[in-house]
Amino acid sequence: MNALGMIETNSIPLGVNAGDAMLKAATVELVCAQPVCAGKYIVLVTGEVAAVKESVAAGKEVAGSRLVDSMIISHVHEQVPKAINACNDIGQVSAVGVMEAFSLCAAVIVADAAVKAADVQLIDVRLGRGLGGKSFITLTGEVAAVRAAISAGEKLPEAKGLMSESVVIPSPHPDIIQSLY
Repeated sequence: MNALGMIETNSIPLGVNAGDAMLKAATVELVCAQPVCAGKYIVLVTGEVAAVKESVAAGKEVAGSRLVDSMIISHVHEQVPKAINACNDIGQVSAVGVMEAFSLCAAVIVADAAVKAADVQLIDVRLGRGLGGKSFITLTGEVAAVRAAISAGEKLPEAKGLMSESVVIPSPHPDIIQSLY
């Protein structure tokens, strides 16, 4: 797996149809396909770069005017797809960072940049499920690393105007840590 691709539609039926087209267009693996808040539908796939590009192109074509956004990360960090499904093993928690985004695609791009920028572990990349269309990213590491990761994510051109708020919590209470899983 080298790449991650995503489409977001404002129609659930067309989103399902676009997801089907994505999976039939190229040899890719489905990360997730699901409805998200505000009546949207997202599809994420992984695979070789060329296959993901072909897959996303097919999804965009089927979605047509109902496409809200799409993205491709050519060399995605291995933690990102796992965090989208909340499957990363994070171990000891020294600090927690939380970033909020208005865009689902921007949240994935920011999560990738953050984990590439510093020695952090992604806990979760929550994409608009029960959040009124917002997304949020949680990550952990040493305080300085978490700050660096958040800063790197927020500085991306793709994040401008699409990020809401971010916090770094040193030595979070164990109950807060537990609530993030």
